[in-house]
Amino acid sequence: MAALDDGLKQDLMRVASLAADAARDVTLSYFRTDALHAEDKGVGAFDPVTQADREAEAAIRAVIARERPDDSILGEELETKHGSSGLMWVLDPIDGTRGFISGTPTWGTLISVATSSGPVFGLIDQPFIKERFIGGFGVAEVQGPHGTHPLRTRVSRHPDMATLMTTFPEVGTQTEYRAFRALSERVRLTRYGMDCYAYALLAAGQIDLVVEAGLNAYDIHAPICVVQAAGGIVSNWQGGAAYNGGRVIAAANADIHAVALSILQDVVDG
Repeated sequence: MAALDDGLKQDLMRVASLAADAARDVTLSYFRTDALHAEDKGVGAFDPVTQADREAEAAIRAVIARERPDDSILGEELETKHGSSGLMWVLDPIDGTRGFISGTPTWGTLISVATSSGPVFGLIDQPFIKERFIGGFGVAEVQGPHGTHPLRTRVSRHPDMATLMTTFPEVGTQTEYRAFRALSERVRLTRYGMDCYAYALLAAGQIDLVVEAGLNAYDIHAPICVVQAAGGIVSNWQGGAAYNGGRVIAAANADIHAVALSILQDVVDG
């Protein structure tokens, strides 16, 4: 499709914000309450889904249907909607449902917009902390309890000073986990189970690397936008585009990305 003009970009950001607000109302009405119950949609491993997931996605879709009815929608919980505008909203209403049902404030709502070339704008919203990380269309900022501030990833430093975050070993194959462990042994600190909030921390300059596997498009579109807008790099484990999901590495800068990519590839290709 043709390049997006400034008016359209502003409208997409406006609608994304409205949609995130609508999802906040739903997710917070369930979080840490007796009304929260999880079902298992997994095969061979626990993969929870809640009524909050479904209702939050429905709330987001209702905003998009009202404000931009010609756009397509791809979400985790509900059927894909095909539109005519050439734009697609990619949604994960609660990324980190395991954290959500455990009461940890590290889950988030992911909302992004993509063209046929990939994601162009996205946000990571953490309703309980009231933090919203925004990336794309020349914007890279976090809105939260301390006000609004620019996002910027960390500058290059030696890998043995780096902090790595991941959802391993809950995701991925044994080979992928071995590759991750090889990288983990080279960094100073590894933290687990942070889901989308890890990408937010990367964009905010708090950590250096996020490494995942087994992702879907709706898991990574919004994080790609936020991290790249902040100056970071997101790719698959071959160094190519990551917006289809699968094996993903997000890095604060080109130097740490190159080192981490080499370590992962040595194990997977070896």
